[in-house]
Parts: sequence; structure tokens; C-alpha cells
Amino acid sequence: MDMFANAVRACPDELWTASMWKVPNGPSGFSAFWYVIFHTLFWLDLYLSGSAEGFTPPAPYTLRELDPQGVLPERVYSRDELLAYLSHCRQKCKDTILRLTDTSASRICYFLWMKEGILFAELLLDTLRHIQEHGAQLSMFLGQAGINARWIGQGKDD
Repeated sequence: MDMFANAVRACPDELWTASMWKVPNGPSGFSAFWYVIFHTLFWLDLYLSGSAEGFTPPAPYTLRELDPQGVLPERVYSRDELLAYLSHCRQKCKDTILRLTDTSASRICYFLWMKEGILFAELLLDTLRHIQEHGAQLSMFLGQAGINARWIGQGKDD
């Protein structure tokens, strides 16, 4: 999460809405720097909940990200808004890990878009991979623009 946060902080304003890759036959908004951040945080928040049932992201975010048609948010989210969402997700992640037991880790989670249920522990690991994947994409995009998003060897406990 720290490296992800570094990429968010390091992005200059002129690249905030830039498309990170070409989207064939689709709107480039889904590859915009800010959107990749939002997308990553939304799914982290959701999957830390273990269920879509009863899940509501904090304001100003909505459930539009769950639309199977692929709908962009109604507006571009600011760096401060997304850093606040990252802080929310970081705390939720800490709380989830601190409360994790053998029973809760082995709970089967179901989502409409998954063919089968998934162990909550497995869902957490997959979510970790998702953050790493998009964090690396953000850092690579910045690196190609000559911006160093700083490597973190060990996370800090804040």
C-alpha cells in the first residue's frame, strides 16, 4: 500500500487524467491514472468486506463500479479524495487482519461475478495481488515519464 500511495502522490497534475495504455474499441477513461487508483481502492474496500451484500463505499464514491456494463464515475476524483480513500482502506485492512481468525479466514465468500465461492483468506491474497499489479502499472507509467515513485522495501505502520 505504501508503494501504491507513493505513486498516487508522485503523479504530476498534468498526468492525473492521462491514459496509461490504449483501450481497443473502448473509452480511454478506464486507463486514466486517477481511475486505476479508484478502481483498485474500490475493489480493495469491497473485498475486505467479504460480500457485496450491504457494502457501501464511503462518500463521495458510489456502487457504479459494480455496473457490469462498465461505467466510469460521474467525475474525476482528486488526489486528496483518493488518498483519503486509501487511508480508509488501509485502516479497514488493518482491522480485518487483526480480527482474522481461522474461522473467518476459512469463510466462503460469494460474489455474483464469480463462478464459485472463494475462501476469505484467498480473497485477501488475491486482493493483495491486485494492489501490487496496479501499483506497478502506476509506477511504470510514471517511470516512463521520468518520475520516480520511490521503492519501499518495508511498509511502515502508521
